[in-house]
Amino acid sequence: MSLRSTLGLARSMWIYRRPGRLRGLCALYRPFVPAGGLVFDIGAHLGDRTRAFRRLGARVVALEPQPGLFRWLERLHGRDPAVTLLQRAAGASPGRAELALSELHPAVASMSTSWRNKVTKHHAGFSRVDWAHSIEIAVTTLDELIESHGRPDFCKIDVEGHEAEVLEGLGQCLPALSVEFVAGALDGTVDCVDRLAALGRYRYNAVAGEERNFLWPEWRAPDTVRAWLESGAGGLSSGDLYARQDSEGG
Repeated sequence: MSLRSTLGLARSMWIYRRPGRLRGLCALYRPFVPAGGLVFDIGAHLGDRTRAFRRLGARVVALEPQPGLFRWLERLHGRDPAVTLLQRAAGASPGRAELALSELHPAVASMSTSWRNKVTKHHAGFSRVDWAHSIEIAVTTLDELIESHGRPDFCKIDVEGHEAEVLEGLGQCLPALSVEFVAGALDGTVDCVDRLAALGRYRYNAVAGEERNFLWPEWRAPDTVRAWLESGAGGLSSGDLYARQDSEGG
């Protein structure tokens, strides 16, 4: 492993596996993750969310295509029979794809050229990110995962601009899920809202950055959230948009 890769891994370990983080994640996910339930962790990285889902008593199917991170996932969770680790990405259709890598910033590996161009141009936090390498990876779909493992109670999707394509590989409504959003590329998150509207009735809430509490006291309708995203997501740099199936929906 190169020095840059080692520094990038150390940075991720501190951000995502630091002491005290687990309790907040469990509190955030508890309403969506029943004991004995099933969760898909799409873009598992170092497994901080997988760890929280397991603490809540759920079975987890975790996908991470980066070889170095996947080896760490195996070290951290590979002996747990309730965790299925898959070294692949999710997308609109099964096959192969190119994944662009940044050694110093392994959390922002991306399959989306357009997303990388947008955030480099419009998001100050990405001004020094260098996607200098790429690898070929295997791609599956959410529908294939459901066929193999069952319908998840919750699906976390954090794939650096590829979220809408992941949802294109889903043909049914899920009880709850989350997708990452990043300033400068919010049009992709609008596409996610539109795709979910085609699958079923959802209401939405959001979490800012790596916070572990929701922004709004009430869950919002799709049109309201779409307008919020189109107007700049309240100036947030990044975060996660949560969708839960509307109780009046099918």
